[in-house]
Amino acid sequence: MSTNHGFSIRTIWDRLRGLSLAAKIDPKRPWLLEQRSSTCFITAAVVTAVFVDIFLYAVIVPVFPFSLVDRVGLREEDVQRWMSILFSMEAIGLLIAAPIFGYLSDAIANRRGPMLGGMFVVAGASVMLCLAKTLPLLVVGRLLQGASAGVVWVVGLALLAETVGQKRVGQFMGYIGMSNSIAALLAPVLGGIVYEKAGYYAVFGMGFGMIVLDLVFRLSLIEKKDASKWIPQRGRKPAGASQKEKPQHATPQFPPVLTRAWTTVSSHSSTPDSTSAILNRESKHHNPKKLPPFIILLKSRRMQAAFLANTMDAMILTAFDVTLPLFVEDTFGWNALGAGLAFLALLSPCFVQPLFGMLIDRHGAKPAAVLGLLLCIPPWACLRLITYDSMSQKILMCSLLFLIGLGAHLTLAATMTEFTCIASEKEDRQPGSMGSGGAYAQSYSLFNMSWALGSLIGSYLAGGICEKAGWGTMGWTYAILCGVVSIPTLLYCGGWIGDECERRRERKQLHNQNCDLETRENSV
Repeated sequence: MSTNHGFSIRTIWDRLRGLSLAAKIDPKRPWLLEQRSSTCFITAAVVTAVFVDIFLYAVIVPVFPFSLVDRVGLREEDVQRWMSILFSMEAIGLLIAAPIFGYLSDAIANRRGPMLGGMFVVAGASVMLCLAKTLPLLVVGRLLQGASAGVVWVVGLALLAETVGQKRVGQFMGYIGMSNSIAALLAPVLGGIVYEKAGYYAVFGMGFGMIVLDLVFRLSLIEKKDASKWIPQRGRKPAGASQKEKPQHATPQFPPVLTRAWTTVSSHSSTPDSTSAILNRESKHHNPKKLPPFIILLKSRRMQAAFLANTMDAMILTAFDVTLPLFVEDTFGWNALGAGLAFLALLSPCFVQPLFGMLIDRHGAKPAAVLGLLLCIPPWACLRLITYDSMSQKILMCSLLFLIGLGAHLTLAATMTEFTCIASEKEDRQPGSMGSGGAYAQSYSLFNMSWALGSLIGSYLAGGICEKAGWGTMGWTYAILCGVVSIPTLLYCGGWIGDECERRRERKQLHNQNCDLETRENSV
């Protein structure tokens, strides 16, 4: 009986291990490897990290105006100024940390390690903010919170881009944008409710629970390149692999806008002059000198346009973080809960972010980025109409906030995709210039630097204008800025508009030549 019993247990144990001897699998193979390294799980881990980061940032937005008076002892006339300072501190921390983590992540070609290290920073920052009763501790806590955001938004986005590839990056960045906005939508509401019902420490209790959930995902995550030790790649090359690894007979890699043209030319060799013209124009900006990937990316006018558009988008959303809670309190008499609910209209368009991403994957980032900025202009200008307490004024304010949020989220989805495409296409045009692991992390460090810069400018600009000139002046100022930024976005985002039109004409000419050749062949 014991022998049979032992044999059955041993058989069950072998089955649970996946018959490792028969399959010749390494005994150190991680548990649930396929699931933990799947695209779905990696996406969930990055989405959760983004959600927690934004939740910790936004949960205290409706709380600070009241806690600064109750806990720190500030005078009410100083609250607006210190709100701007504290929110700008996180932007400064992100601005400093983003390029550092971008360089280190690409240099060591490992994303999971920095992601885990960032957990200690965010936990320490949350503890400091929870216990602080003085302004210096609050300032240091916000700086550390910004540094931890650099890990999530640089390393996490680079990991996701490598996992899904360039063709689907818009859709998956839409999920990131949706997670970002849902956290920013829920956190102020929950923060206001919990602060009113249970007090200051209960608000941070929610935050610590989110940190534990995030830690579980980060500990469980396995990168696909690490999982390849046990799982065959099935012919899939890592996103950042060098051009040198490709077979010699492989089709030359051009930007997506030229792929169809090359296919056409290679199938009919009678049009070499057109192909040569395309290649010469695409390589005329090639710099033979070896420059750091960060500098190569930053020298691109396309990158500069995306940088400026993303900065403007951050200015738009940050402006309301420091002004909306105080405005609704002064105008409508709303408390912390009402201030949290005011963000619902602004952030509710987040649920269509994945749809925005799929449209951008199909039609490019330029139309979405320009349309998003232009859509923000009328509602920003109309914010000056909200001047007194009435139901019609509240409905008008929510409608205008919704339109601004719709434009801001459309622009955000476009710029997030654009930063990925720029790094990928730079590698295609200048093989090896981005390093052996590509430069996704350094590209997203620029994304985060632009966002941090926009948050920093937005905190001081919006808060200062509201304090000195009023809510209406802030509205038309931002309307003008959106119109100005839309011009370089139209010209350079997604590529120089003149080059793009010329490429379309050449593709049309090549298409017509092919049609003529096919007609002659059929007639023969």
